[in-house]
Amino acid sequence: MTFDYAPAPESRAVVDIAPSYGLFVDGEFAPASDGKVFKTVSPSSEEVLSEVAQASGDDVDRAVKAARKAFEKWSALPGAERAKYLFRIARIIQERSRELAVLESLDNGKPIRESRDADLPLVAAHFFYYAGWADKLDHAGYGPSPRPLGVAGQVIPWNFPLLMLAWKIAPALATGNTVVLKPAETTPLSALFFADICRQAGLPKGVVNILTGDGSTGAALVAHPDVNKVAFTGSTEVGKAIARTVAGTDKKVTLELGGKAANIVFDDAPLDQAVEGIVNGIFFNQGHVCCAGSRLLVQESIQDELLEALKRRMQTLRVGDPLDKNTDIGAINSAEQLARITALADAGEAEGAERWAPACELPTSGYWFAPTLFTGVTQAHRIAREEIFGPVLSVLTFRTPEEAVAKANNTPYGLSAGIWTEKGSRILWMANKLRAGVIWSNTFNKFDPASPFGGYKESGYGREGGRHGLEAYLNV
Repeated sequence: MTFDYAPAPESRAVVDIAPSYGLFVDGEFAPASDGKVFKTVSPSSEEVLSEVAQASGDDVDRAVKAARKAFEKWSALPGAERAKYLFRIARIIQERSRELAVLESLDNGKPIRESRDADLPLVAAHFFYYAGWADKLDHAGYGPSPRPLGVAGQVIPWNFPLLMLAWKIAPALATGNTVVLKPAETTPLSALFFADICRQAGLPKGVVNILTGDGSTGAALVAHPDVNKVAFTGSTEVGKAIARTVAGTDKKVTLELGGKAANIVFDDAPLDQAVEGIVNGIFFNQGHVCCAGSRLLVQESIQDELLEALKRRMQTLRVGDPLDKNTDIGAINSAEQLARITALADAGEAEGAERWAPACELPTSGYWFAPTLFTGVTQAHRIAREEIFGPVLSVLTFRTPEEAVAKANNTPYGLSAGIWTEKGSRILWMANKLRAGVIWSNTFNKFDPASPFGGYKESGYGREGGRHGLEAYLNV
């Protein structure tokens, strides 16, 4: 006899979403200068959640001027005083974590247990961590009395809306900079709720400004002549456009872009533990993770045993309502992203790879894709080369560690990798050979605010998190 899970929905009543939101500039919410708006939709139901202002070039200019004006007093505050605001923000995030987790799952589509148990604790942790650095910058290793840069223009993606906001805003404020941040067009609500948290914390006006809008808003922010620092997380294509825009200027830039990470399993790996790591590596957040382990490299001698265990585990994954606490895989963020995932998966089949997915009944409304794996994949397949950014795993094999390294590095990306083996010496040898910014051993997708994150090649440059994350916001 098997027991089915009964629905365990989280209540939507903890979140009060207004019918419309303006831009947050100089401590106040206001409509866009030209009155333009757009709608934000819940990807699990296609329900319109709210109407949000579309910032124009004039609004970008107004926000940058507000940030510039606030910079003079904010940067002059002692670090210990700035830390008080960051600590206050962190505590309010903890107090409102249930509300924010539900909001994030509604607007993004991710399962509530991920937004509740992973995203929100990490968001608060980043503000706590950088609050601790605010009065210790002289000891960060960047020389005596390092100075802030000025106004930071920050553009964040839709896969971890509130966490990416924390990665950007916390170090910027700790180092004395002011911020103009643009959230992704499909997930603007948590950033707007964060604006309210800034007011609740008593943050001085103009220190944080939130501009909602599409790509044109982000482009105007990046190109604004009075922005001193650009921080971007998103696609490699947009990252290249940003690099072209800032070329020849004195703006500091950090780009955290795409990935095609290899998750490498040797024949002596703890099999059950590795299967859990593989599942977490590619199906966490519907595969909407830049460092997702989307290429599984398995030693040839254990391929059949590992795939049998992996398929058995995939059959237990529950796809459905993001607000149900039993859900493992939520909704794809948008119709556009679903179309891209579908097209690349179809290309995998057309090029000869063997497709497998567990029997899975998908909801009739919203954007959904079943967890999928491909076997018989070669390095020439598009699904092995291009970032799918969805719950799709490509399986390749190797015989020797040298072959594993060669295949893992055979990608234009270089963001992350995973190594599964009981031999510490092999882990260290592999880690030294792999061209990836973050390498996990016998685990995957583990993050800590004290640990730097970033990549090589088309995965971008610069580091966020840890002491290293301070450098991008200091004049050193």
